[in-house]
Amino acid sequence: MSKSDFASFIFAVRALEAVARPTRGCVELHFTYDEEFGGELGPGWLLEHGHTRPDLLIAAGFSYQVVTAHNGCLQLEVTVQGEMAHAAIPDSGTDALQGATHILQALYRLNQDYLQVRSGVEGISHPYLNVGLIQGGTNTNVVPGKVSFKLDRRMIPEEDPAQVEAALRQTIAQAAASFQPPRGGRALQVDVRRLLLARAMQPLPGNQPLVQGLQRHAQELFGEPIPALGTPLYTDVRLYVERGIPGVIYGTGPRTVRESNAKRADEHIELADLLRATQVIARTLSDLLA
Repeated sequence: MSKSDFASFIFAVRALEAVARPTRGCVELHFTYDEEFGGELGPGWLLEHGHTRPDLLIAAGFSYQVVTAHNGCLQLEVTVQGEMAHAAIPDSGTDALQGATHILQALYRLNQDYLQVRSGVEGISHPYLNVGLIQGGTNTNVVPGKVSFKLDRRMIPEEDPAQVEAALRQTIAQAAASFQPPRGGRALQVDVRRLLLARAMQPLPGNQPLVQGLQRHAQELFGEPIPALGTPLYTDVRLYVERGIPGVIYGTGPRTVRESNAKRADEHIELADLLRATQVIARTLSDLLA
């Protein structure tokens, strides 16, 4: 999806050069690579070292919508240490996989509680938790002595990341403590390591020129009202917003993120959408620089 935004942003600037030729202001194009790992080495580094100080930001988008807010994300790695044993005498060890399963069940039960926590931002519903990677064990005839898994906790803008992390760590600790090893077996040892903390993006009051310009031109070109709302994804736009730089997310995509088949084998865009989104961005930039 981002490759399409690279194309739309580049050709929008080329259009400005060829047609509008603004006489004031400037446009910077930032092509960075580490959004899904937090953005600290890309835009975070540029901002931290003062290499960029924009007044406004349009970031790579993925739908017709103008996105003004997004979820936060906390990722943790949980390592469960038991004691290996031969599969013929399993009670001589402590099965780390059974222990990890016990902890996972406690974590997944939280998703039922999260359904009751609702966001006031249109487009964002509730928090949720996903476990995306599990590793462990040494062989089929060995009781696993060590298992690790990585979890992803999406946070709505109203949540406090410190409280979210503390609550997850407490759930994990309580589940580990309630796991019963075999008689005489070693108790579970659990280590929790934070991998990523991406705070939610909050809309800043100064984003109105971007929101109104994009909505106006997009409605003209796409022939339908274009909403401004939040998204359950997380992006590195938050790094700009945290520094007081008003930003929005807009670019090439279908009507909704779901329609793009994102993260699936047939993820795609329509070329007509690519062309129209490029025109929307070019016209909006021309307005801002006029």
